[in-house]
Amino acid sequence: MGSSSAGRAFIGSFTSAGGHGITAVAVDRDTGALTVLARTDAVADPSFLAVGSAPDGGGAVLYAVSEGSDGAVAAFAVTPDDDVPRLIGEARPVDGSSPTHLALAAGHLLTANYGSGSVTALPVRTDGSLGPVASVLRHEGSGPDPDRQSGPHAHHVLADPSGRWVLSVDLGTDSVRVCALDPATGALRLHGEAAMRPGTGPRHLAFHPSGGHLYVLNELEPTLTVCRWDAAAGRLDPVGETPVLPHDADTADPEGAERTYPSEVVVSHDGRFLWTANRGHDSISVLTLDETGEKPALVAAVGCGGHWPRDLTLDPRGQWLYAANERSGNVSWFAVDAETGVPAHAGSLDAPAASCVVFA
Repeated sequence: MGSSSAGRAFIGSFTSAGGHGITAVAVDRDTGALTVLARTDAVADPSFLAVGSAPDGGGAVLYAVSEGSDGAVAAFAVTPDDDVPRLIGEARPVDGSSPTHLALAAGHLLTANYGSGSVTALPVRTDGSLGPVASVLRHEGSGPDPDRQSGPHAHHVLADPSGRWVLSVDLGTDSVRVCALDPATGALRLHGEAAMRPGTGPRHLAFHPSGGHLYVLNELEPTLTVCRWDAAAGRLDPVGETPVLPHDADTADPEGAERTYPSEVVVSHDGRFLWTANRGHDSISVLTLDETGEKPALVAAVGCGGHWPRDLTLDPRGQWLYAANERSGNVSWFAVDAETGVPAHAGSLDAPAASCVVFA
């Protein structure tokens, strides 16, 4: 990488919309700048990525969904000596359609399958490659929006900080499900389900660093639902809702104008700030968090540096915020003000159909 101030990240993109697939980039930790190292289109539409480690100690492994009607997932070896991610084994079907998100938990890779409204668990082998599907948990239900909520649409899956539970967010059913994952067999068992306000269309969630609260970002309404989280009981309880856009923002699609669809929520490492990416409004919202984490307050909204920010990522040091702007085809980076949390635009990298950024 050439410098102690350099790191590495990966950009996912939609190959079906002209994206390069997975792009490996060098990260200048001092300036936030990204520089392209290599690309691979070994899988189609790798719209979301996750980084883990091979259980045998062989190094970092990059996992990618293939967001197609016949959904799949693939594993790539990433080594300091090789800029190009190398496919390990074969891409595995997920027995679901349009996987939009993935996460690691208890020796398994989990995918949230938007099209089929399900969550899939696949075992991670010792070299980081993936075995065939171990289990599929199918969501049930619908919501009041006939266009977007006629059935279940799992959009996000994540292990809780305690490692005991798996949470899946469903846009179609206005709910978050809590599951237990058997590390020996990969079996997913539904433990409980928390209802969000009907029609809000929950998309993604993030935990407060304390582990006692989580935040559900809604896509069909530009709001954030605050929930208390009881890890011992595996229970979340909604306790409030906060707007993520200024009250005068256009959100209702007047006269054909573009409606706003929030996409991603990120919490600062110290738990003082929360950011959301807002497609349509093309902004990054800044919310402050009180000491309890229960009372977010919207304080600013700044431009995302492009059009249609599908993903928002904070670097490991908490100094730089990255927006993957899908329709303008670029990734923008922002310096985070340590006192206010307000990001300042610092640069941009061309990345056609960009959909996410993850750090190695």
